[in-house]
Amino acid sequence: MFENQDVGEEEDESRDGVSDLHSLAMATLSSRGRRTSVSAESLQPTASQDFVKTVVPKSDEQRERIRVAIGNNFLFKNLDEEQYLDVVNAMVEKRVAQTVKIIEQGGVGDYFYIVESGTLDCLINDSKVTEYAAGGSFGELALMYNAPRAATIVATSECVLWALDRVAFRMILMENTARKRRMYDRFLSEVPILKSLEPSERHKIADALEPILFEDGDVVIKENDVGENFYLIEQGNAIFYKTAADGTQQEVNRSSNGDYFGELALLNDKPRAATVVANGKLKCVTLGKKAFTRLLGPVMDILERNSENYHAVLKQANQ
Repeated sequence: MFENQDVGEEEDESRDGVSDLHSLAMATLSSRGRRTSVSAESLQPTASQDFVKTVVPKSDEQRERIRVAIGNNFLFKNLDEEQYLDVVNAMVEKRVAQTVKIIEQGGVGDYFYIVESGTLDCLINDSKVTEYAAGGSFGELALMYNAPRAATIVATSECVLWALDRVAFRMILMENTARKRRMYDRFLSEVPILKSLEPSERHKIADALEPILFEDGDVVIKENDVGENFYLIEQGNAIFYKTAADGTQQEVNRSSNGDYFGELALLNDKPRAATVVANGKLKCVTLGKKAFTRLLGPVMDILERNSENYHAVLKQANQ
């Protein structure tokens, strides 16, 4: 009756690649000493009242090209429709020839770039660390952390790039990230299994949550399947079903904005206790057990900080 759409390991592995490059670049920034230090203050977006939205005229064909270019880029997954349009409106097309340096390590960051076509090499201290092709993006670190460029980017073929300036990048993308973090942090504080987390640990989880959309009738998790992921409902409604003795699906619960489910998947490998189905369009954020452990360590260790909560959750897990 239902088709499972649980999130798998491929997304975790994809995020690992982004995280590894980010860590390498940040290590490079840190190694340069005091003058290039990164300040937490720099993560705060410019005051929204000072921001005037940029609108660069574009043809429908150009807008479609931008849509395709940013479609699978992780930085744009959380944007709502208005923010997405702000990004498209503000982007400027840049065509560059082979061998041109788009940004240079140690330079001042002025633009964030996304690649529509062509290939580019990323060099740190003159050593190639990765390359970019269509759909790739670069230049965000200097804008996010108000620091010099962490790498040099060189075109290895003719390229078409879309550029977003510093102010627009910080206002659209970083303000969105800060808003989402506050909302997710509030949601996470209500999850019993996570009540022992320190605020800084909750921030890590909030930043690692991945958005996922479901259409009406889509199955989020399926009864008796082995669970890997925990879900928070950001927007929409879900219905919970359990299989009755006669084999029919019986509704047992409903959830909406701010509710969560599947959290015991972070704790054990027991089968899912119910099937969860989207009732209309459903927007969730999700986190896998492997990603959680990679960020914070085993969940059991965190639970043991609070013995009362520890025993309550264990009782629930063993029911």
